[in-house]
Amino acid sequence: MDYQLDEDHQMLQQSVRDFALKEVAPGAEERDQTGELPKGLRDQITELGLMGVCIPEQYGGAGMDCMSSTIVVEEVSKACAGTGVYLSAHNSLCVDPIVAFGNEDQKKKYLPKLASGTVGCLSLTEAGSGSDAGSACCMAVEEKDGWRINGSKIFVTNGKEAGVMVLIAVTDPDNARRRLSAFIVEQPWPGLRVGKLEKKLGIKCSSTAEFVFEDCVIPKENLLGERGKGFSVALATLDGGRIGIGAQALGIAQACLYEATKYARTREQFNRPIGKFQAIQNKIADMALRIEASRGLLYRAAWLKDQKRPYGYYSAMAKLYASETASLCANHAVQVFGGYGYCQDYPVERFLRDAKITEIYEGTSEIHRIVIARNLIKNTEEVFSARV
Repeated sequence: MDYQLDEDHQMLQQSVRDFALKEVAPGAEERDQTGELPKGLRDQITELGLMGVCIPEQYGGAGMDCMSSTIVVEEVSKACAGTGVYLSAHNSLCVDPIVAFGNEDQKKKYLPKLASGTVGCLSLTEAGSGSDAGSACCMAVEEKDGWRINGSKIFVTNGKEAGVMVLIAVTDPDNARRRLSAFIVEQPWPGLRVGKLEKKLGIKCSSTAEFVFEDCVIPKENLLGERGKGFSVALATLDGGRIGIGAQALGIAQACLYEATKYARTREQFNRPIGKFQAIQNKIADMALRIEASRGLLYRAAWLKDQKRPYGYYSAMAKLYASETASLCANHAVQVFGGYGYCQDYPVERFLRDAKITEIYEGTSEIHRIVIARNLIKNTEEVFSARV
């Protein structure tokens, strides 16, 4: 496979990179302190077309591919990881399942809104069902005029700002194979409220919210896909979402490498730049090596998705490796900066805090190792047939 980006992807990359450097990076420290993603910046993101990057043109989007979305999240995350995951969650966790599983009426109703600035999210995790998503308890009961929803969801990225969510809820509690269904829910809506807003270690400008459903009745036509297929919708959505988080992690790692190498050239000890010392060079080399390997895995997964070939195995590998690379690079960057790296005067302490979550959400590193091993053992021929 040729990993050289084509002309369209290169133009997109340069455009988003310029925007991120000019508009996103300067306020990253302030957003980390305030825990807010300002509406002005969100409006700029919408005007640039990044909210609809993968939405087909007939619904108001740019009609681009997964590689394009990956590039967008990677470039924005170099400047601000919280802003990067805002875009990743919107595009991969809300837009993608509506594009993939929505009927024509649902696409016509919701995709133009999502392309023009309405924020999207996925409501999947509950207090008692994290990695074990199938054990969800939030109930959606079918009634004459709609679906009555009761329960709660936690750790919803973009929950504070979201106007449209993809919800996974229990519709058939006694049927283990068809227990869950997916829905499209608008926000605000009677019977739905935002509960606790999490105070987090990192990615602070990205909202992480609880949703509480109290006799929230939504129309019958808001069932997304087939009844009883919610678990399949969730798994397919997470496969794509892992590429997005891998891109976020890759962006963080590249920011770490840039700051560490820049500092190593200018910081002097023992009458010479610390970049002259082999111990520092080893850290920089390890960071660069892991970043290039992460990019190869990530772009491969995105390419396979765009080719409509099996990609879940590779998206798990890409997300796992890129997230652990982000944490390694952040640790190395702090070490290169020494005592200054532990202080908020320099951005690497923020990178360290931001990097950790990439090893947790969209599936923990432990879960991804299980996914990779089981996939390989069960479907060896299929997995290796996806090799480029």
